[in-house]
Amino acid sequence: MFHWLFFVVMPAQILSSQDNETQVLITIQHGQSMLKFEEHLQDELNSAGRLAAGQQLRHLDTNGEPIVKGVTRLTSKKKKEPKVYETPWGALRVERYVYQSREGGKTFCPLDQNARIVVNSTPAFARMVSWKYANMAAPQVEDDLLQNHRRTSSRATLKDLSDVVACIAQAKEEHWTYEIPDLPDPVATVSLGLDGTTLLYRDGHYRTAMCGTISLLNSEGERLHTTYCAAAPEYGKQTFIRRFTGEIQKIKKRFPEATYVGVADGAPDNWTFLEPFVSYQVLDFYHVSEYVADAAEALFPGVRNKDERKSWMKQKLHSLKHEKGAAHQLSEELRDASPGNNRTASLEKLYKARTYFKNNWKKMIYPEALDKHLPLGSGVTEAACKILVKQRMCRSGMRWKEKGASMLLTLRALVCSSGHWECFWKKMNQYGFPIAHNL
Repeated sequence: MFHWLFFVVMPAQILSSQDNETQVLITIQHGQSMLKFEEHLQDELNSAGRLAAGQQLRHLDTNGEPIVKGVTRLTSKKKKEPKVYETPWGALRVERYVYQSREGGKTFCPLDQNARIVVNSTPAFARMVSWKYANMAAPQVEDDLLQNHRRTSSRATLKDLSDVVACIAQAKEEHWTYEIPDLPDPVATVSLGLDGTTLLYRDGHYRTAMCGTISLLNSEGERLHTTYCAAAPEYGKQTFIRRFTGEIQKIKKRFPEATYVGVADGAPDNWTFLEPFVSYQVLDFYHVSEYVADAAEALFPGVRNKDERKSWMKQKLHSLKHEKGAAHQLSEELRDASPGNNRTASLEKLYKARTYFKNNWKKMIYPEALDKHLPLGSGVTEAACKILVKQRMCRSGMRWKEKGASMLLTLRALVCSSGHWECFWKKMNQYGFPIAHNL
């Protein structure tokens, strides 16, 4: 007969605590269920984590003596005040000193500054939650914490904490420069691109969020690193323009000798923005091929002309990519061409293709771009729209307000730009942030 053995779990306890170290004892007896063992072990590790974190917080507090902040002398209140701190191992209550000047006014908690507390969260918990929220909706983050970390937290707390982290990132975006990871090759080219994609707002309307990419390429045109930038829908796009301009200027200071190229679709606003920053302007080849396809359908409509249509389109796309002057020649050809029939659809397709080439043929510098190993397509930027916006913010039932969309896009850009998330928290650990230090 098989007998189950029951777990005997001794509560985690502090064995000793000195100025620079704390010893915590965990005791667990083994049983027949590995899953139950692991669950109990996680609970006790969480208990030990809270004990150790409590000791660390007390270690970072003052001894209650007067302090000077700036030019103001502050004294502590006679009695310590309690505060509940959120940690990766759960919430804990800590008594700590709170200071004030003789004139009264705002209070100041040295512990919150010394520990880099974000609202009421330790930095590791704030980092954990905001990373999860950048990738998952609040209900999923709540479930993830319970299922995988065996700790509870409210959805409101998770969202509010993530918003504060995003607010810190926005406040420091003009002053903090994030490190670029070690790259395998020198940077020869910097490709800039921007595009928009839609979000559903609470009022039932779709609005356009902007996404930008800064890609670093080697001398062969291989992509080494991409920095993402995004902003919530906004009339005039001023926030995005300011944010993306700042990121471009930082990269220009870092790589002043690189060749700068703008790659985008035919939207005039995109090129108005990109032109001052780049030496080359390349119209996205994929968008061009769509207009060539429309022109082919207009010139050679119907099933009978299928082979001729395909042959014409293939030849024109090959010429555009490899023959200098082909873009201008095709523009002239479309200007004088007539549709294969008088149907409205054919007339519209030919007119749109004709106008598109007339306005943009000078940016179809594909033979030169190939020679110089410059990118021909804006696929990285279009992928950014999916990565930053669609994958996280356009799930079933999701509707957004401007503030929530703005905060989440800031987090998404930080998380998706390789190395930026880690660098952000290094700076948080180094400098802290005033929003976390006042009660």
